[in-house]
Amino acid sequence: MATDDQAAPDDLVGALFRTHAVTLTRVALLLVGDRASAEDVVQDAFLGLHQGLPRLQDASKALPYVRTSVLNGYRSVQRERRRSWLRKAQHDPPVWSAESAAIAGEERRAVLAAVAGLPTRAREVLALRYYLDLPDHEIAAALGVSRGTVSSTASRAIAALARKLKEQA
Repeated sequence: MATDDQAAPDDLVGALFRTHAVTLTRVALLLVGDRASAEDVVQDAFLGLHQGLPRLQDASKALPYVRTSVLNGYRSVQRERRRSWLRKAQHDPPVWSAESAAIAGEERRAVLAAVAGLPTRAREVLALRYYLDLPDHEIAAALGVSRGTVSSTASRAIAALARKLKEQA
């Protein structure tokens, strides 16, 4: 049976999960490329928040904490995939599920493929800016870079996407 001290953190984490889990999973899916890994990354982020909540001084920092945890989880998945590839282990590259591909249609798949071809930092900036609608200063805080870096990275990424999509047309 939970005490009042346990109920408050559980309520906060539960409320954040209900409100933001789907969106964060979509962002993670955009970054990692497969649903199972995306769900694992988000679940681990919320578990980390729940475990670390007693040390969190300001409850308003809980959502930025989870966002940063999702980005760190994505980076961990990428590192593990890179290590696996370097060990010459057979690893299927991340793919979009057949269900997602059927729903998405040709144009959306072309955009997702173009985004997947961008450098890691560019994908992160675009996902946070256009999927989560975060302002540049929050993106900068989540990624640990300057606001100018966010702006220039987004600008270069959009230009690269435009070029790539124009080539495919």
